[in-house]
Amino acid sequence: MTKSATRVLLGVRGMNREAGEKVAGALLALPGVVRAMPDDGQIEVHYDPSQLTVMDLVRAVRGQGFLAGML
Repeated sequence: MTKSATRVLLGVRGMNREAGEKVAGALLALPGVVRAMPDDGQIEVHYDPSQLTVMDLVRAVRGQGFLAGML
């Protein structure tokens, strides 16, 4: 993880661990995401805020068919 990475915890409605792996993959495909750790109903993301915003992360989660928001 880079020193400039920011951590955010996103709540993801209806996401289980299996689906979390798919969501994590979508997030990791974004430039600037350095880590994505899913759990039931949430995902912890470490990202470079100079490349992405929290809304970019939320859009990527929504693109996988889930509702998401910052916790």
